[in-house]
Amino acid sequence: MEALILMLKSHPGPSVLVCSLLFRVAHRLLQRLPVPKVVRQDDFRSWKWRNLSVSMVHSLLTGTWAVTCVVIWPETLRNIHSHHTPLSYLLICVSTGYFVQDAGDIILTGHARGSWEFLLHHAMVIWCFLYALYTQLYIAGAVIALFVEVNSVTLHLRLMLKLAGAQASSTYQINKLINLFTYITFRLSTQFYLTWYIIQNLPTLDQGMYFLVTIMVMNIMILIYFYRLLRADFLPRSKRYVGQNGTHNNNSKKFLND
Repeated sequence: MEALILMLKSHPGPSVLVCSLLFRVAHRLLQRLPVPKVVRQDDFRSWKWRNLSVSMVHSLLTGTWAVTCVVIWPETLRNIHSHHTPLSYLLICVSTGYFVQDAGDIILTGHARGSWEFLLHHAMVIWCFLYALYTQLYIAGAVIALFVEVNSVTLHLRLMLKLAGAQASSTYQINKLINLFTYITFRLSTQFYLTWYIIQNLPTLDQGMYFLVTIMVMNIMILIYFYRLLRADFLPRSKRYVGQNGTHNNNSKKFLND
């Protein structure tokens, strides 16, 4: 393990690219799994399903990994600037590789225009994580930031159920409640804690103002998405996007934005 971490720290850029390639391999392997018929019949849904499948793997892996790091090393919460362990450094390297792979998938498949929000998010995450990997600072902060991946599991499941036209299923109804709970507990709470920590320690943090601006932008994006989530799952709305068979009528992308 020590030899591996030393190699990663010596070559963080190439290490991220290797992790990115591993997620690309996972992308190819996941294509062998069965896909709902309604998904196969639509090009956009087919691509989105494959994309979400890789995202689900990343969320299950890194969300569990991040929580485990904090449970084993509580110092992670108290010193997000300079504390890190070999496993936490490896976690950020792996996660950065995923975001590079996902951004590449969005761009190279021609979905950049319709997924600009994700690309903006990924660009900010990649820049912050690379800074952490190269300087070995803020590794703990990046680990805490990955708490949001616990919520991403239910967010990805929600979208996959929508892709399959299963909004009326009991699974979707149960998941939307769990999703709301994890959104507040793991996404909003994590962002607010990191924001509070940066503001409280701003004078002593390296590049503190940059990270404050970045996290404020992310906070705005997360709050907007939270509103859209509440509107779609808990507030009365028309069924203009969903046909009788559970499929969308004309616009897959618009359908999945809610």
